[in-house]
Amino acid sequence: MVFSAVRLTVFAAALFGAVLATPIEAPQVEARAAAKVITKCTKPKTIAFTFDDGPYIYNKKVVDTLTANGAKGTFFVNGNNYGCIYDQANVDRLKYAYSKGHQIASHTWSHAHLTQISASQLTSEFTKTNTALNKTLGIKPAFMRPPYGEYNSAVQTEAGKYGQSLVIWDFDSGDSAGMTASQSKNLYKSLISKNPNNVLTLNHETHESTVNDVLPYAIKLFKAKGYKMVTVAECLGQSPYKSTGSPGKRDSTWTC
Repeated sequence: MVFSAVRLTVFAAALFGAVLATPIEAPQVEARAAAKVITKCTKPKTIAFTFDDGPYIYNKKVVDTLTANGAKGTFFVNGNNYGCIYDQANVDRLKYAYSKGHQIASHTWSHAHLTQISASQLTSEFTKTNTALNKTLGIKPAFMRPPYGEYNSAVQTEAGKYGQSLVIWDFDSGDSAGMTASQSKNLYKSLISKNPNNVLTLNHETHESTVNDVLPYAIKLFKAKGYKMVTVAECLGQSPYKSTGSPGKRDSTWTC
């Protein structure tokens, strides 16, 4: 009986220690899925015209050209690339495009090489642009495009924090690579001759030749073939924003 009592005491002590060693409420790590990478549209007979690097001086011309042709575009905008997103002229451009039903998405803050910067810098590139779009338009974009199309697992994880998908492209007009308007138009002509099921383009609103020459030409080609010219969200059958609301009022934080 003495032996049994000792064993019982040892067992109880071990059990008590085990209980103490186990946290009553273990900390939970919030799981965030890495962002999905989109390289093409899914809806048949659609084309998504996208424009990077703005808002810029040609933005309104792009919007008016698209709108006049019953088309919608997607603008992947920076916070501080070709000017500060908080400048009144740029705020007006964003509001104009948004009011006409075009999609506004993030191109991050300063057009940095996202795969070559620190974790804190990466977070800043995302959050500063997301904050600016929420302040100026009242939106939280569901899509972003990494500058230069560069991404890695860290970029996907960061985008996933905000519920954003990464958007690349399956057709490049070549304007940012220095192609002339004639060369870009030939690329579009060659593309349409292949009767693609759908197209997700890359263009830049910062190139005057793209805005005044290439875009009208491309629109004419796709209209003639019966394509529906839509936003990225529409060509995927998804919502363009995580949420929408009222824009904020300008204050001292509206600065780059």
